[in-house]
Amino acid sequence: MALLGDEAVAMGAIHSGISGTYAYPGTPATEIQEAVQKYVAAFPESKISAAWCINEKVAMEEAVGVSMIGKRALVNMKHVGLNVAADPFMNAAVTGAGGGMVIAVADDPSMHSSQNEQDSRYFADFAHIPCFEPANQQQAYDMTREAFDISEKFSIPVLVRLTTRLSHTRARVNFTEAVAQKPLSIPKDFKGWTLLPSNARPQFEKLIGKQSVFVNYSDNSPFNELVIKSGTRLGVIASGLGYNYFMENFKGSGLECSYLRIGTYPLPAKKIAMLANAVDEILVIEEGYPFIERHLPSYLLKMGKCLPVKGRMDGTLPRTGELNPEKVRAALGMLPLSFTEGCEPDLVRPRPPALCKGCPHCDTYNALNEALADKLRQRVVFADIGCYTLGAYPPYESIHSCLCMGASISMAKSAAECGLKYSVAVIGDSTFDHSGITPLLEGIKRNAPFTTVIVDNSTTAMTGGQETICGEGPLEKLILSMGIDPEHVKVMIPLPQKHEENVAIFKKELEYRGTSVIIARRKCVQIRQ
Repeated sequence: MALLGDEAVAMGAIHSGISGTYAYPGTPATEIQEAVQKYVAAFPESKISAAWCINEKVAMEEAVGVSMIGKRALVNMKHVGLNVAADPFMNAAVTGAGGGMVIAVADDPSMHSSQNEQDSRYFADFAHIPCFEPANQQQAYDMTREAFDISEKFSIPVLVRLTTRLSHTRARVNFTEAVAQKPLSIPKDFKGWTLLPSNARPQFEKLIGKQSVFVNYSDNSPFNELVIKSGTRLGVIASGLGYNYFMENFKGSGLECSYLRIGTYPLPAKKIAMLANAVDEILVIEEGYPFIERHLPSYLLKMGKCLPVKGRMDGTLPRTGELNPEKVRAALGMLPLSFTEGCEPDLVRPRPPALCKGCPHCDTYNALNEALADKLRQRVVFADIGCYTLGAYPPYESIHSCLCMGASISMAKSAAECGLKYSVAVIGDSTFDHSGITPLLEGIKRNAPFTTVIVDNSTTAMTGGQETICGEGPLEKLILSMGIDPEHVKVMIPLPQKHEENVAIFKKELEYRGTSVIIARRKCVQIRQ
């Protein structure tokens, strides 16, 4: 069966006998949860819980709850979602796992749909837990299955790290025999799950004591392949998609080198030592941050070796952005491939995304721009993560910031309190559910003089139209229950024929010296079709 990398992870989890999968949508990880949901819809007898969560922190906590009762759980998200889930993620490493718990995280080198390029291998290292990094779709399936087994064998959560190209490309995947869901198994001793300092200290000691076991596993893992060719000067360490790009150039080229493919972390110390003893210099090819490259000198120092290490840090490979076969080819010292006329690599021009024609956000921004037209030196419009972030581009140029989920409200509130007269937050309905509720509650409590615009299109549009938690009706009730003045909670319909009416609503609330909320509500044009 030809599967996306995301779908391969999903099927690996399903065939591992998961009882639940927990996620918040985020490109490039979204298709993991969607694949499980499609499976559950086709096979309801599977009894897998697979609803979307309100945010990644909640998703992580729900997965820990399932693991605690002895059942297997998958939690999945994009890399910046792991920031949101960091608190339970780090502490789950200390509690350990009961039933197998796997965290699938899709990183986004080159920031195709993200705010940064962060590398989730650092999070796994930070938490002292094992990490798997597949190089292809078959490995995405196989490693996910192995990760559940390792999680239970070592009583530890395990991270599976993907990147955009692997998540969103297809290849044939062969399945292995599925296993049944685990039975309920309540812990006999709850101390390890209750992280009071008196319990957390010995739990952390246990975690540190497992590190040598994890390294030994990596040294013996078939996912870490060492090939030594006698007399070679160059040694290559490649991981993830970097290994694919290396092999694409290496096979049949006549290039003389030894190499180590890395698929599991912590790094396999013995295999690194064997490679280092056989070569004179090492080139590290890895997608994302220079994780292996940064750690390698300490491994060589323990061996008494002083080999040159090349990669992203010394400029042999670009420090930012995705790798590709051409970049790796240059790093290997090979001549560039020639392109036939008319097939130059830069022939296709990039097309930045834009708001759909008929999108309700267009009419919201047109009204907001007119309301703020004479206030240019006294206004800032803080925005958030979603389709509406595209309002930064022409012809709207309506928003002035985009930091992280929920930050629009926090930033607008603090800016207003420190003297900004017209301070506006723009946030989507799903993002408001995710991270906007708490800063708005604080703003209402302080009665800070700012306006929050919730652009409610009744879906999580940017990631494909997933359901939102708090829709029409419950959203207004939630906001009113926070104690805001009901006179300053307005609902508008963003349509061209409502333009003058909407401008008037904006102008009135912008002048109000307290906290106000405007809900701009019209369904996304994609889900109305």
